[in-house]
Amino acid sequence: MAQNKFSGLLADLVTKAKSGREKDIDFIMHHLNGESDFAMTRFVDFALSLVQNDKGIEQIKHYLFNGSPIQRNYASLFFNRLHEWELIKEAYKKGLIDEVQAFAR
Repeated sequence: MAQNKFSGLLADLVTKAKSGREKDIDFIMHHLNGESDFAMTRFVDFALSLVQNDKGIEQIKHYLFNGSPIQRNYASLFFNRLHEWELIKEAYKKGLIDEVQAFAR
């Protein structure tokens, strides 16, 4: 198995993203809060891009509809990249994400 080329928190985020368990997605999303700096948001965004299993994707969906505004934003970015337009439109129609978040690519 190839060794992870990352270290520190980024390595932890990447490892958890690749496992994609609910608690691992929770760990990743926990890092999106009012105190998150630019670097942290980039780390989280990168880690989320690595989530591939169904349970992880479902947990990100949970955050799209139930997370804090910043968590919903990054969940929206995740689903936009997957071209999950119906899901994004549903969150937008419910007022959970704004127009910019809904149509960001």
